[in-house]
Amino acid sequence: MAGRKLFSYWRSQATYRVRIALALKGLGAEIATLDLIKGDQFDADYRALNPEAAVPTLIEGEGPPLVQSLAILEYLEETYPEPPLLPKEARARAHVRALGQVVAMDAHPLVVPRVRHYLMHELGLGEPVVKKWMRHWLDLGTGTLEAMLARDPRTGRFCVGDAPTLADLCLVPHVTTARMLYDADVSAYPTVARIYEACMALPEFAGTGPVHQPDAPLTA
Repeated sequence: MAGRKLFSYWRSQATYRVRIALALKGLGAEIATLDLIKGDQFDADYRALNPEAAVPTLIEGEGPPLVQSLAILEYLEETYPEPPLLPKEARARAHVRALGQVVAMDAHPLVVPRVRHYLMHELGLGEPVVKKWMRHWLDLGTGTLEAMLARDPRTGRFCVGDAPTLADLCLVPHVTTARMLYDADVSAYPTVARIYEACMALPEFAGTGPVHQPDAPLTA
């Protein structure tokens, strides 16, 4: 294999998911940073790799670029199955995917930089209103996770059982973003908080977090 490169932005939830997966599976990758606030993602060379002008983009070997974090996670799971990030049983796999999608597909897309930019600069909403918008959708996602996890007997040390799954790879960046953007207090969501702490005790989660990225500001 010719190599592996991950295009990343330090505060990106989606890229954080992929960084965790690579670490859990023992896969190294060169980190290529893009500043999404300055608009690096709109450079023509990058858009040739990822027409959506978003992160992450994973380059592996000579094949075409891989885009969209959940699709990349599924690719890594199928290509490097150990350790597994999805359970063997079909219903449990669906449950893991559902937990992940609550935050990755329903909450996260509403708070990304391009949405915030549109709300502020195209619709003329002030920063306090945009922050209220972000908090609403992030808190709604956290509350949904709490309800799903607290009542389900499959919940263990982690979202499903006692080993990290794709669901945990989505939960941790979601909570991290909420804490970074508005200092969210997740104590109101005890199951989510407990699982977050269990994950962050692992170096694969803690060591790949936003503050450890090469483009993270010194004050992050």
